[in-house]
Amino acid sequence: MRLFDWILLLTLSLLWGGSFFFTEIALREVTPLVTVWGRVGLAALMLLLILRIKAIALPREKDLWLAFFAMGLLNNVIPFCLIVWGQTEITGSLASIFNATTPLFTIVLAQFLTRDEKLSLAKGTGLIVGFIGVIVMVGLEALEGMSAMVWAQLAILMAALSYGLAAIWGRRFKGVDPMVTACGQVTCSSLVMTPIALLYGFPQGYFMPSGDVVLAIIAIAFLCTVLAYILYFRILATSGATNLMLVTFLIPISAIALGGLFLDERLETQQVIGMGLILFGLVIIDGRMLRSNLFKTKA
Repeated sequence: MRLFDWILLLTLSLLWGGSFFFTEIALREVTPLVTVWGRVGLAALMLLLILRIKAIALPREKDLWLAFFAMGLLNNVIPFCLIVWGQTEITGSLASIFNATTPLFTIVLAQFLTRDEKLSLAKGTGLIVGFIGVIVMVGLEALEGMSAMVWAQLAILMAALSYGLAAIWGRRFKGVDPMVTACGQVTCSSLVMTPIALLYGFPQGYFMPSGDVVLAIIAIAFLCTVLAYILYFRILATSGATNLMLVTFLIPISAIALGGLFLDERLETQQVIGMGLILFGLVIIDGRMLRSNLFKTKA
């Protein structure tokens, strides 16, 4: 990965790190289905408007739209619904630990589903170190009472698996404008979520949420979806699926940084140690600072 790709990856982690905060606000008044529907629906409208302004035409190939539909399911509908529902049952800290398993799923899946992203000792070692760093940073106390919310934990793990599959599936969009790919997948996602949300997302009847909730959903749609997916497909095209999924290690760091800037939160010792482990894991995976025959050996 080039330096510019790492900068894009860090920016993506900031955007997705903020999604946990905005989701918490949205869930105060609306259901998980409505939260996900608002996210992908507004994102689709925004991207369609941007493409219209930039005079970028949407593709008409049937096969490409079928690929967008599959990407929307794997990268939006399934993981968004599972994660948002999971956040209603378990803490955000615990959810972030499970979400950080995404690179582990991705690197294992890539071993069997790709020809050019095979598992190496450097990747395996770096991923394990990074995952340990996430656990240390969030704190072992977040693991307390895990058995009480088994289904929520499994939901987050299945979301991580879905993200891993999406990263590999998204490789087929190389050569397609990242904005077009992002628009295609969220448009298909919104077509799936609209009838589901309208039928099952308002158990107490239709209503207009408060301004804070509306702004939170708009922020999730624009910052955490529109802008994030433009970066997502840009990184995927240049750096590959396994490198892209490293963003899940950086999201907790972003969340802590945002809390320190806007909520006057202080870093604890365990968080500093955890961030150090995560960064060390990324250095191992990048390989440029730790060149050796050992790390070049295929696992």
